[in-house]
Amino acid sequence: MVVVERSSAGWVRNLFRYKGTALRRIWKRLLFTVAVSAIITFIDLGPPVPIPGTDWVLHYQFHDDLTPLPFSLIGVALGIFLGFRNNTSYDRFWEGRKLWGRMVNTSRSVTRQILTLVGPQPGKELEGEEREALETFHREMVRRVAAYVHCFRHHLRDEKDLSELERLIPADEVAALKGESNRPVAMLQTLGDAFRDAWRRGWVHPQHLPILEGSLTDMTDIQGGCERIKSTPIPFSYTALIHRIVAIYCYALPFGILNATQEFTPIVVMLIAYAFFGLDAVGDEIEDPFGTDANDLPLTKISTMIEVNIRQRIGDTDLPEIPKPVNELLQ
Repeated sequence: MVVVERSSAGWVRNLFRYKGTALRRIWKRLLFTVAVSAIITFIDLGPPVPIPGTDWVLHYQFHDDLTPLPFSLIGVALGIFLGFRNNTSYDRFWEGRKLWGRMVNTSRSVTRQILTLVGPQPGKELEGEEREALETFHREMVRRVAAYVHCFRHHLRDEKDLSELERLIPADEVAALKGESNRPVAMLQTLGDAFRDAWRRGWVHPQHLPILEGSLTDMTDIQGGCERIKSTPIPFSYTALIHRIVAIYCYALPFGILNATQEFTPIVVMLIAYAFFGLDAVGDEIEDPFGTDANDLPLTKISTMIEVNIRQRIGDTDLPEIPKPVNELLQ
């Protein structure tokens, strides 16, 4: 996955950037549109072509009485439709980012709760093996929270490889997850079972158990919100209609502006087609914020940051490196 990092190089550099822009998705259809426009312009404005063996010449012109007015009216309506669709796509993108922001906060909160609310009750001191068991419980639970976040990221991206989790939880637990249809939910169940066992052992006060359960409920709500975005795309009929109207408009545009723009028709068509094709492509790209397109959410960075933050609370030093952008692209 790559995510474009915001460039601090200024307006000029951003003007000529290619990575992460809509141009890398639309350049083929844009070139084809310009080529069609150039052919139409050459046929209309080119010199007469003599027909061999006759005294006739061929000089074809495209409808001198066709004005740009129909294309202006359609262009305004099309711009409104594209703007509405892109706003809808961005709303999905921004809601996904807010949900993952909640995941960051909730993961930190549940880590703090594990370390402060799970322990010896007032008037009782733990010694020897029981104290070591409690410290082991703290470490395992915090690492399991980190594993859940990574598992949730894989779940949203439909990635089946869970080998990344083996450095955080036992290999047999990772193997058991492979048979689950919803692996993050299975991990939340394991966390809940562990909190119940800690309560039975007297490590959790009865009034604190609902607090721990509430954090798991928050994580479930966040997961459900992300799954709702992923499983409910913008209706296909609407997206297909926009694609078709944009294509027809851009390919037919030379016929409407040829009389007004003459030899500059291919350039004008290129500018207008770039705008419409580009807006159409941007809406497609950010519609699913959890994917692996260039402008989707940097879930690998976010989940790794969560792991580093919470594992530092238990003194772990074998921490992964938080991904950094390379050539303005974040892996």
